[in-house]
Amino acid sequence: MNYPMSEDERAVVDQIERFSLEVLAPQAAVLDEEATFATLHLPVMAEMGLMGMNLPEGLGGIGLSGPALYAAVEAVAGACGSTASMLTAHFLATDSILLGGGAELKERFLPNAALGKTLGAFALTEPQAGSNPADMTSYAVREGEGYRIKATKCFISNAGAADFIVVYAKTDREAGARGVSAFVVEPKDIEGVDIAPNERTMGLKGGHVFGITFDCWVPAANRLGDEGTGFRTAMKVLDNGRIEVAAQATGIADAALKAAIVYAKERKVGGHPIGDFQGLQFMLADCATELTAARALAMQAAVKRGTGARYSTESAFAKLYATEAAWRIADRALQIHGGYGYTRDFPLERYLRDLRIFRIYEGSSEIQRTIIARGLLA
Repeated sequence: MNYPMSEDERAVVDQIERFSLEVLAPQAAVLDEEATFATLHLPVMAEMGLMGMNLPEGLGGIGLSGPALYAAVEAVAGACGSTASMLTAHFLATDSILLGGGAELKERFLPNAALGKTLGAFALTEPQAGSNPADMTSYAVREGEGYRIKATKCFISNAGAADFIVVYAKTDREAGARGVSAFVVEPKDIEGVDIAPNERTMGLKGGHVFGITFDCWVPAANRLGDEGTGFRTAMKVLDNGRIEVAAQATGIADAALKAAIVYAKERKVGGHPIGDFQGLQFMLADCATELTAARALAMQAAVKRGTGARYSTESAFAKLYATEAAWRIADRALQIHGGYGYTRDFPLERYLRDLRIFRIYEGSSEIQRTIIARGLLA
């Protein structure tokens, strides 16, 4: 699919597509089998500028537009879902600073993050506050010239290797969402940050996630914006992140569909390729239709991302439809492969395992429906 982007952006995306096919794809099964952290690819990704694709040139990034960023993430995910997970988790952290931080914090953290010299993590989810971050129990209290953060977070991507973690905690525990603030914590430089071993997950096994306990002090200069603005920052970040989740979903779905097409042409039954059978043709047609529709919804949000207008509903459309459709596409693709699709000799079972989390994180499908309905009823 041709996405709207400049010639320079098209050249960047073409380079990323080649890198994804030539470097990421051949190692994806190994990362999955051995649960190797996808930071394995960080040095070369940093050299190519991938870690700063979402950041403006003035802060060391390459400032891709929404459509170009979507295409780039889709290419990475189609080759290796774990690597795309690591990359987009970094974007959640840097977007938090970009959207919520002042000039000094941006200059301190974003240029090195854009160059891949540092890796970020985004710590919002808690054991009892996933889909509704306003229910978080983590808090931060004034202590001298800074804050004492006491927090427990879970399922935090990249945390085990992160140089900085954007942590969301309440500075006013009685104010609900309006009491949430955000802070940048540098876990390697301070005491009181305890990171548990990475979780054993069903899919995205190379995109490691961790539980974290905080009992640490940070200077007031590490707070993003004013007290009480953290929830608004997080919601803006998640609007971006949901488009990137849609990109990951369509990238994997595209890889599954391509594999199914190749197999349908090569596999023969009764002397005929199975692609000659109408029932299987209908399955392929449904896959292609849903993939095209998912990309169109996502591109609507990606285009609006750069206009300055709100796009919460559009990003919810994109994440909801793309993640649900991608699951159906990959499931059909596995079915077309028959018993072979269920083996690890083919990537279909990995695609399905990797895709399953997309309907849960960064707002479950049910939360996306709630967001959409609230927009309709407002």
